[in-house]
Amino acid sequence: MRYAFLALAVWGAIHPMAYFLQWFGENGFDLMAMVDAWHANAASSGLVWDLTIAAVALTVWVIWESLQRRAWIGLLAIPATFCIGVSCGLPLYLFLRMGRGQGV
Repeated sequence: MRYAFLALAVWGAIHPMAYFLQWFGENGFDLMAMVDAWHANAASSGLVWDLTIAAVALTVWVIWESLQRRAWIGLLAIPATFCIGVSCGLPLYLFLRMGRGQGV
């Protein structure tokens, strides 16, 4: 199961990034224009907020568990979540949490 989470983290990093790179290729590296595009309509705004809330919830969970377990490696999921996406950060955290069969 651990390696299934790793595979999902890799997929969650590569697949969405392909779309972001395509968008940057067509529109230039303009982050504000990308944020504007995310809010092009109510459906995309809803998805952005859904993912934002999920990212915040994941971050709170990672910080809480890292403090409780003193397992700092799990904190790597936070930059993965906000720099890549929840599709990478969540399975990465689950992979790290299951480390060596004992949890992180």
